[in-house]
Amino acid sequence: MSQIALVSTTFADAAEAERIGASMIAERLAACVTVGQPVRSIFRWQGEVDRAHEIPATFKTSGMRARALRDRIHALHSYELPVIETVTVEVAADVAAWVADATA
Repeated sequence: MSQIALVSTTFADAAEAERIGASMIAERLAACVTVGQPVRSIFRWQGEVDRAHEIPATFKTSGMRARALRDRIHALHSYELPVIETVTVEVAADVAAWVADATA
């Protein structure tokens, strides 16, 4: 088994998720982005409980590119404080090779 990084965040709408996702692929910071269906988020922000419909997205990248990917998503994101999470996962060696090649 080999490892890759999954970088996840939510966006204000599908257009933003797809625009930033496509940019991350074009910039070779991610091998793939999976844009999900709208979710309902409930959160505390600036002392108030708020609700929003958001679009989740998960990016597949190499461990070496994960920080640069997070930084770039943050720079392009419309939120004042986007939550961008990274986890390392085990995948088959051929998947890891594809991700490494796509982000080189």
